[in-house]
Amino acid sequence: MTGVVVTGYGVRTAFGDGADALRSGVFAGRAAFGPIERFGTGALRTGVAACAPGPGTPPLRTALTEVADAAVAMAGLPPGLGTAVLVGAAGDFTAVTGFWASGAEDLVQDSVAARFADVLADRLGARGPRLTFTTACVASANAIVHGCRLIAAGAAHSVVCAGGYLVEQENQSKFDSGRALSRDGVIRPFSEGRSGLLLGDGVAAVVLESREHATRRGADVLARVPGWGVAADAHHIARPHPQARGLVLAATAALGGGGPVDYVNAHGTGTQHNDSAETAGLHALFGADAPDVPVSSTKSTTGHMLEGAGAVEFVVTLLALLDQTVPPTAGFTGRDPACDLDYVPNEARAVPLRRALTVNAAFGGANTALVLELP
Repeated sequence: MTGVVVTGYGVRTAFGDGADALRSGVFAGRAAFGPIERFGTGALRTGVAACAPGPGTPPLRTALTEVADAAVAMAGLPPGLGTAVLVGAAGDFTAVTGFWASGAEDLVQDSVAARFADVLADRLGARGPRLTFTTACVASANAIVHGCRLIAAGAAHSVVCAGGYLVEQENQSKFDSGRALSRDGVIRPFSEGRSGLLLGDGVAAVVLESREHATRRGADVLARVPGWGVAADAHHIARPHPQARGLVLAATAALGGGGPVDYVNAHGTGTQHNDSAETAGLHALFGADAPDVPVSSTKSTTGHMLEGAGAVEFVVTLLALLDQTVPPTAGFTGRDPACDLDYVPNEARAVPLRRALTVNAAFGGANTALVLELP
């Protein structure tokens, strides 16, 4: 197998663009939640999310393009290569509403998720494979996993993986009607009193390369991706397996017996079923060492970014390694008996970090795991 490395990234959340925005928000334990201004919420139980300031939802295609441009610029990746472009997204619901409002047929094209990979590949002058994943909350993580597979198989030497979600009315209404949203406007992952999730803006892109290709170009290697895994447990359409069977399978494949883990960026939605199941899965994964591994949910600050969660949290995990700092689980008010690990409550922690695991899960029992380590 060919070694996979990370040479660039771009990221945008409700805190703003780039790494410093994440440091000032996610790593500072400062939640971005507030009243939604970009659409009316009067008919909803919960009108709170982590949105970038200002009215209106920006086009997802524009946001994906901008973070991909930033990732490629950081990596110094030239156009015209056989670079693969992989995207995790569900299309742009705002494009659908724009079509009905204006009748402009070009808008509705953005509701077709496959279009995003084409748009990015054409813009970047990439001549490799292009594909969009629509696998809900693991979509952008699936894009990264598939990118690693292409490189490991020698089917691509460079891959741009992107994904995103921007808070819009359709999903806010669906999660609200399902009573999945936090009742008090705060996400409290793994904590007593947690009552649900909140949505958030999140778009990110990463450049993956084979180590040989990056070395040949003289690119700066930010981190290695030594392992990845996917698994499905098919336990329930919405609830995770109580023992997180799929997550454990995915993480076991990703870790591959390759040494200790210094930090886990958890899926951590702040729901009763997810957090207790994930805790059980981490106990199964790490055994007696589980209480000693710092675990945090950065959704406590960014919100749940749906299709964008995997890519954004991959970048957060990368920054944790680069900064030697574990981001906190914000909103933590006290221990739940079903959640008994070290969740780094409310304040970041400076610790030596070499190797980290980031996991994501989705409706239908889909699970992903990615390992990052310093080069």
